[in-house]
Amino acid sequence: MFKASFITLFPEAFPGPLGVSILERARREGIWDLETVDLRPFGIGRHLNVDATPAGGGAGMVLRPDVAAAAIDSLPRDGRPLIYMSPRGVPFNQALAREYAAAPGLILFCGRFEGLDERVIEGRNMIEVSMGDFVLAGGEVAAMAMTEAVVRLLPGVAGNEDSLNEESFETGLLEHPQYTLPREWEGRGTPDVLLSGDHKRIAEWRLNSAKALTKQRRPDLYAAYSETHDIQAPETGDEHY
Repeated sequence: MFKASFITLFPEAFPGPLGVSILERARREGIWDLETVDLRPFGIGRHLNVDATPAGGGAGMVLRPDVAAAAIDSLPRDGRPLIYMSPRGVPFNQALAREYAAAPGLILFCGRFEGLDERVIEGRNMIEVSMGDFVLAGGEVAAMAMTEAVVRLLPGVAGNEDSLNEESFETGLLEHPQYTLPREWEGRGTPDVLLSGDHKRIAEWRLNSAKALTKQRRPDLYAAYSETHDIQAPETGDEHY
């Protein structure tokens, strides 16, 4: 069973979105599980202090290394990566999600305040991972987002696992536009090719649409894709986006 352990000052924040829809069903079926470890009981002194002022001065507070290490060491590692959610970490992406989905689970440390003492990051070989170029009040939301991206890749979680291969980033491109009923809506139609029943033409349209969309919105992804594929000019015909 894949197990996600969250070290946090706010265990009441969980399971949050991890406790609904296919993720909750998969948890009930024993595909994965989660637990929270409250950081506060590992605090120091009568008031269970978990933080202190930054060495060298400055605003805010920093989580103590002895407190953080005690919480980390209370958990069996079992080959699980130890992740510290941090805006200065390696950017999280779909490739990393697949890598972590192949692990036996994750241990995620949710930071607060000005962050975590560098010594415990080094001393416990923590992997710093960022969800993007922005700052949150704490690591809980980022840890949930990362866990959802990983868990939904586990065998048996997704209702139609073939659909996972067509999503954004799986092929190096953004996903093609999607359409459903009604065929006409507010004067906007569904592209004729999608109603043709010609699976080859539909596949070509979807690929070309994905290329065009990626080139327009994420030229960085398109450039990387172009380096490894024989790129022709995207031709999508009557797509709508």
